[in-house]
Amino acid sequence: MEKYSLEPYKDKDEVSDFRKEEAYLKAKKKVDALIGFYWHLAVYIVVNIFLILLIGLNSGQGFTGFGTYATALFWGIGLAFHFLGVFGPDFLFGKNWEKRKIQEFMDKDDRNWE
Repeated sequence: MEKYSLEPYKDKDEVSDFRKEEAYLKAKKKVDALIGFYWHLAVYIVVNIFLILLIGLNSGQGFTGFGTYATALFWGIGLAFHFLGVFGPDFLFGKNWEKRKIQEFMDKDDRNWE
């Protein structure tokens, strides 16, 4: 009976190619998510301008009623969640924001003591 090695096959070129392909697929997924968000945003703008004008011009309340803007409001909430899903909650503050701010304030205090 022939014995086989249980160690994984370690060809550096193959591992490197796998990592490059994995990185490409991850980047492609992010780009697809960005494209999806931008299309969602474009459709949101176009459709809601049309609906606001249509409802505002043809309703008895004109542009003052809540119904004129209801679709834009509720769809906008969904769009905001799509934004957070694509860009992440760290979009506004970024990674390590808290650490950078603490360091910034400490540096200011150091300059004030000099």
